[in-house]
Amino acid sequence: MTSALADSAHHAAPPEQVALLCRQLEQLTGDVQVEAQARLSRWQPWLKRASYLPSAENLAHYLALRSRDVRDLQSELVTWGVSSLGRCEPYVLPNLRATQAALSALAQAPQWPERTAFAALESRLGVHTRDLFGDAATPGIMVTFPSEAAQNGELVTDLLRAGMTVARINLAHDGPEEWQAMLRHLERARETTGKTCRVLMDLAGPKVRTGEPQWPDDPERLQVGDTLALGTREDTLPGDLPGVTCTLPAALLQVEVGAEVWFDDGKFGTVVETVEGDWLRLKVTHAPLKGAKLKAEKGINFPDTALDLPALTDKDRADVQFVAQHADLVGYSFVQTVGDVAALLDALRAAGAPERLGIVLKIETRLAVQNFTDLMVRAAGERPCGVMIARGDLAVELGFARLAEIQEEVLWLAEAAHLPVIWATQVLEGLVKKGQRERGEFTDAAGGVRAECIMLNKGPYVVDGVRELSAIIGRMRPHFDKKRPQFRALSVAQSAGE
Repeated sequence: MTSALADSAHHAAPPEQVALLCRQLEQLTGDVQVEAQARLSRWQPWLKRASYLPSAENLAHYLALRSRDVRDLQSELVTWGVSSLGRCEPYVLPNLRATQAALSALAQAPQWPERTAFAALESRLGVHTRDLFGDAATPGIMVTFPSEAAQNGELVTDLLRAGMTVARINLAHDGPEEWQAMLRHLERARETTGKTCRVLMDLAGPKVRTGEPQWPDDPERLQVGDTLALGTREDTLPGDLPGVTCTLPAALLQVEVGAEVWFDDGKFGTVVETVEGDWLRLKVTHAPLKGAKLKAEKGINFPDTALDLPALTDKDRADVQFVAQHADLVGYSFVQTVGDVAALLDALRAAGAPERLGIVLKIETRLAVQNFTDLMVRAAGERPCGVMIARGDLAVELGFARLAEIQEEVLWLAEAAHLPVIWATQVLEGLVKKGQRERGEFTDAAGGVRAECIMLNKGPYVVDGVRELSAIIGRMRPHFDKKRPQFRALSVAQSAGE
């Protein structure tokens, strides 16, 4: 609704104001339905699970609604005591129709809202969450198993007792023998504690990491303005510059002059000055005050470069055979296009994976964000599906300031698609890694209660991290249902009068 229309409604008599709002809302609802139907037609070949069709329809309605600026209409609706549409993610069309019905009642032409439609759609998120994570209370707690979990069964039991509901095994590390040992320890822990726990196996994907660094002199730190060589092989690096190789040489062939290259989860950044055949000359543009250490096995991000790399590597295809037999969920790293999703679906089918085995889409690149809605529908159209917000990679790919916005949009869109979300990367990192409690990290963890699962990484104090996270969830979950505040009795208000 434009400002001009809002002004005309404001100066008209009350019945005329309501009638004008009704017409505007009716027009908006019709436009949303038409646009949603066009999108659904494109998605139709992907929707092989009839049970997901209502959710795909709701997502299509939400995308159509959010493609418009309806702020003036929202403001006007609030003044009449009807829905502002601000919490319509789980049930877009019923919300629009119920608002129309409320306005019609005000205009003395009653139409009762379809109240059952709200519950029918809102329940879909719960169904899909149980499909993926079982009957555990939400948010669940996912824990990345360290290699130690293959030898130390007590660690696994302690994690389960502390509150772990999903065990994550990163297939980029260790091997089938160690993975089997971890699973045996988890099964014993389940029997000992009587608790349930799902297993997510994370495919490695095309990992772009540093090799062993080379220094012309004694090891030192990189400062802003320094030059660094990034090469495809050690024998291509110049001997007079600090240098390091890239574990995925094909990535370097796609990078152009002027593109940014970031290292170690964004700890320091560079820009490509020249392309020297098999190596890139980089200038350091961002680094800590004390300088940046160049280490092996650290991630490399190319936020300005749309890397044309298959998400499913040869190693992943081999690992899918193990996943199909032992996992409840498979984490899909570096997924960027619907073709990537189709490749994994084909691989799971070929491996004889049961239909209940779910897919977790790890959203970690700029292209994955752009294709996000299609990725969800393509995967959820065939299998149980969830979304992981890989905030570490996204922060580097999109910028830290943009991440705050994007993680909210991912939460909203996933809710409209009725798919569960995993809140990941550096949750309670100081506590898990160093045993240090930091205020900012606890606030961040509290924000994770809007997701259906929160992930902790491995570290010496991970059991303490699970206990603390479980306590945070217990305190914060009653206050929020997704982004809707819940009016639980406030402990602060109670103590204030004492």
